[in-house]
Amino acid sequence: MADQKYFNVTGPCIPSVHYMVDTNKKIDRIRSEYVEAGEYFIINRARQYGKTTTLELLYQRLSRTCIVLKLSFEGKDEYFASLEILADGLRDDFHSMLLEQHAKLAHLFEEDINDRFPLKDLGKRITQLCQEAGRPVVLIIDEVDKACDNQLFLTFLGWLRDQYISRNTQKNPRYTFQSVILAGVHDINTMRMDIPPEEKHKYNSPWNIATRFDVDMSFSASEITTMLKEYEEQHQTEMDIAKVSHRLYYYTGGYPFLVSLVCKSIDEDGLSWTSEGVDEAEKRILKTNNTLFDDVIKNLVNHPSFGAMVKGILLDGAHVPFEIRDPDIDLGLMFGILKDTEGKAWVSNVMFETVILNYYISTSKARSRINQYVSESGPGFLEYGKLDMALVLQRFASFLKSEYRDEDGSFIEREGRLLFLSFLKPIINGMGHYVVEPETRGSRRMDIMVFYGSQSFVVELKIWHAQSAANDAYDQLVGYLESQAHKDGYLLSFCDNRKAPREDRTFDHEGHTITEVIIAYRDTV
Repeated sequence: MADQKYFNVTGPCIPSVHYMVDTNKKIDRIRSEYVEAGEYFIINRARQYGKTTTLELLYQRLSRTCIVLKLSFEGKDEYFASLEILADGLRDDFHSMLLEQHAKLAHLFEEDINDRFPLKDLGKRITQLCQEAGRPVVLIIDEVDKACDNQLFLTFLGWLRDQYISRNTQKNPRYTFQSVILAGVHDINTMRMDIPPEEKHKYNSPWNIATRFDVDMSFSASEITTMLKEYEEQHQTEMDIAKVSHRLYYYTGGYPFLVSLVCKSIDEDGLSWTSEGVDEAEKRILKTNNTLFDDVIKNLVNHPSFGAMVKGILLDGAHVPFEIRDPDIDLGLMFGILKDTEGKAWVSNVMFETVILNYYISTSKARSRINQYVSESGPGFLEYGKLDMALVLQRFASFLKSEYRDEDGSFIEREGRLLFLSFLKPIINGMGHYVVEPETRGSRRMDIMVFYGSQSFVVELKIWHAQSAANDAYDQLVGYLESQAHKDGYLLSFCDNRKAPREDRTFDHEGHTITEVIIAYRDTV
């Protein structure tokens, strides 16, 4: 059908064209708590997080009761060549917008700006507009951080601040804009400005009037259901909407672009609208490149301290307090890579985790050694298209004994998880994938869900700390197996002893079958 909606992953979403999550409650909250309250604020969120779509929906809502001047600094570098050009460029933008919305007011911005006092002249015209409009006037500027690398931008922010202060001190709500909304990736209050060294002392947070914007723009599982309900009404797939929504949230953490990307893959690749279909779509997406995943890796590489922190969280189970004043935490939040989970910094979603882990695997110094070992081990890992996970663990133990027995315990504790994932990847590559369960990482264990064809396995990795700790590990593994409706599980322990405390074994525990492999990598026998 020509009018059939589709899932959009490029540019802003349009309700009449695209399947969209219903964000009306969030738009209403922004309108009532921020715009109607007369606040000036910044919406800074990561790339492809729905900022432009949110601004457009807000524009449509506010236009019913306000005059909204909405523009973007994307591709407008020339505006910041001088104050005269900046003021006249804004004047021209305002004139064009008013011609479309409120033609009777457009004359206020028809004549060129006074080049002697450009911002003062622009301010007078805005005051006239606000006084003659008969309704509040709101300014929205998207991609504002595109202009954050020069002194003129600071001057522009300072001018907006002065307008705001004059409005409040004169107790005249029609002196200037009712509300100003600036949107971009970076928080312009905290980012470093690229201005001449002799002028750096001038920077003193000219946007310190901004109110903190704390609306959660990610999608909850219940919000995702609103989009799936609309899809289901048109396609009648008989999907379990709640179950599929929760699976989408599990992988994406509600990151708007990722939610739409997975749905688009299911729809266009003809996958089933089931949890298994979501799993398959996620696997396919992770095998392809996109600009968001590229940005995630670039941000890790370009900020080494931040990258080291993320690696510690993912692979070492590091407990990193979520302290927003920590520059690395602030970067992770701005990039959309980190989130606050019960006061600790965690990677924001499973898909980002897997992308990052795959990057570490691809750059691991052990990669070539592992690939050679796996290739020389023969096809025994697979029989009749089925993966023998017990054999994978046993061969990995042999690999560590042959290649790393001279390393100290701290090396294995630090690198063991990455080595296992690096060992697993060439075995399952093509037919399978893995997911690290984030809720288990901080307790010095890592639970991994491994998928191969129609098979799925639960593998827990731990550092060996005597038999009493092993008993706790069995209980933990059983708890996780029950949450995943699995009967069989696998426990891989790294042991720094010269001898393993016992041989590999398979045994029953609390009604579940556990295969245990303890790697005493110093053991030469």
